[in-house]
Amino acid sequence: MSNAVFVSPDVIRAQFSAAMSDMYQNEVPLYRDLMNLVSDVNAATLQEDGNLYDRLLQTGELERLDEERHGAIRVGTAEELSTIRRLFAVMGMYPVGYYDLTPAGVPVHSTAFRAIHEDALKISPFRVFTSLLRLELIDDEALREEATRILSERNIFTDNALRLIDQHEQAGGLTEAEATEFVQEVLETFRWHADATVTAEQYQNLHDQHRLIADVVAFKGPHINHLTPRTVDIDVIQQQMPARGMNAKAVVEGPPRRQCPILLRQTSFKALEEAVSFKNQPVDDTGSHTARFGEIEQRGAALTPKGRALYDELLNKTRAEVPVTTEHNADEYYAALEKHFAAFPDDYATLHDQGLAFFAYYPTEKGLANRGQYSKEMSAADLIAAGAITYEPIVYEDFLPVSAAGIFQSNLGEGAQADYAQNSSEAKFVADLGAAVIDELEMYAASQARSLEKCKAALCMV
Repeated sequence: MSNAVFVSPDVIRAQFSAAMSDMYQNEVPLYRDLMNLVSDVNAATLQEDGNLYDRLLQTGELERLDEERHGAIRVGTAEELSTIRRLFAVMGMYPVGYYDLTPAGVPVHSTAFRAIHEDALKISPFRVFTSLLRLELIDDEALREEATRILSERNIFTDNALRLIDQHEQAGGLTEAEATEFVQEVLETFRWHADATVTAEQYQNLHDQHRLIADVVAFKGPHINHLTPRTVDIDVIQQQMPARGMNAKAVVEGPPRRQCPILLRQTSFKALEEAVSFKNQPVDDTGSHTARFGEIEQRGAALTPKGRALYDELLNKTRAEVPVTTEHNADEYYAALEKHFAAFPDDYATLHDQGLAFFAYYPTEKGLANRGQYSKEMSAADLIAAGAITYEPIVYEDFLPVSAAGIFQSNLGEGAQADYAQNSSEAKFVADLGAAVIDELEMYAASQARSLEKCKAALCMV
């Protein structure tokens, strides 16, 4: 029996998240400026809003706020996706949710790798939105075959990274030295490489089919295409980005500004044009590629199935009224969004009582002072009415397909959207992944239930 002491996957995830951020700041200095902007806005907002500060402190969100970020990558083959799944498992990250972006004209389907328990999320909420290119959607058969061949010839993982993934699976964990080596080896998969694996002509053919296809197929690996810090006021960020030299996208994706934020709001500065060298090209003759950008997010309450149905209904009404958003009609879109979302309750008591959002429960001072006087059979509503417990919204840890597509499109440039008749293919994605995706709604419900049970245990119910 091995006496090895293994490092917690949560600690490895936190170490990798920090290393990834350092690498990306060096690769994209404007991301460092974005981090500084987010830090400034968060500090000012929390100083002005004592209630928000107290809520984040109560829920443990305050401690993780500065460390929170998500990344996004795009892989090209089923084998790459399956190995990425094994890689993230070393860090306690599992595939949550299925996202089909093809209805929005983006030829990928995706999942989010993340921690799945509230205790693990408090240690490190790092998540990676991971997309698989749908090669079958390339309508030019010759180009599809060429893209398949190009992808088959690359290996996006170092030998040591693969060895350490095997080691983790066989031994059940990694030692401190192995974990440190793992983080450094895995960074190489996500690093930017300015040398393309294709000729300029091949790149252009892929690019003409769809810019995202060129981004996935033409390079050595799935370079991280953005890292996303979390803010507590995304509208201020949107307003201040231009003054910091950032070209902000037209609108903030997601629900409108609210007193009680829900789900996820996202914006970004537009993708940078970066120099690249193509195969069989003179050293001093470089081309360019546009893919990497800076994104910001504001997370709100996770919605129940009932809440999501209402959200989808109101968003669909908004998009039917203003189907395409640009710099020229942003005000019109925001007005439609505000109008339709007036039907969505904007106070936590109503969101809780109508079952529109998930909440975590906490014992009150009164409840703890009267521990032992409550029945285990009492419902959450009974305990709230008795003043024994209170509640705060559970943060939404996942993504929104429409918002993700909007971010992708704004950073892939004009003409990047295409029309795909192909239907969603979750079964195919799961087969390529090599594992089922986890239902995020079931996880929020379980987290809410655990918090209520913890309250009952703390209140010593009999």
